[in-house]
Amino acid sequence: MFKRLYLWLTGCTMLLVSSVFADETEGPSLVLLTENFPPYNMAKNGKNFAQNQNLEGIAVDILRETFKRADVGYSMTLRFPWQRIYNLALDNPNYGVFVTARVPEREHLFKWVGPLGPDDWVLLARADSPVELTSLEQARPYKIGAYKDDAIALTLAKQGFTPVIVLRDQDNAKKLQSGQIDLWATGDPAGQFLAKQVGISGFKTVLRFNQAQLYLALNKEVPDALVSKLQTALDQLKAEGEVDKIRARYL
Repeated sequence: MFKRLYLWLTGCTMLLVSSVFADETEGPSLVLLTENFPPYNMAKNGKNFAQNQNLEGIAVDILRETFKRADVGYSMTLRFPWQRIYNLALDNPNYGVFVTARVPEREHLFKWVGPLGPDDWVLLARADSPVELTSLEQARPYKIGAYKDDAIALTLAKQGFTPVIVLRDQDNAKKLQSGQIDLWATGDPAGQFLAKQVGISGFKTVLRFNQAQLYLALNKEVPDALVSKLQTALDQLKAEGEVDKIRARYL
């Protein structure tokens, strides 16, 4: 009887240890949040809500391959507005948000995986605009459109500009075309891509004033070992040319 009890207790202990070990090994499944930001992330149906296989874009495809290579569980959800999903990733363990510009103001707020691609900052004008700029300082007399809580808008505000803010960046294309704003502060290639989505083309770049790299920003509670695992997988994909192939499908 005592032998059977010993064997039963031993079996239970091994099962418990095995379970704990498995949890530590597999790690948490991450909740990845994003927004419509073509060509990096977008809903296939163009809506402001989509999940998992209903998402597409350069960053979406890169992250799918990265998580697959790293053997890390995840879910993807596209939502609106940006500030909501940004705050969810900031406040909740095992959450992440992409694509996010890695700027000094955000550096200590997240753990980072990337870069997933570049995002040059530009000022766009109508093709018939007489505006010519060689520095950002020269743009102060003009009415500049920007996107709420975007890194570009935040940087302009920090430098003393008062950009006209919209909730959807593609709305700036319409405002620029109609003359409601003189310049559109946006990313490249995102700006031209968004303009084409709403049937507008012919804008010109009058100033390229910054360069940024886009990342997956993970909540600070995500284990360092998991972040490192994802970064290693992404670096391997880049070295093998897979990331370049993904970009070529969209650009």
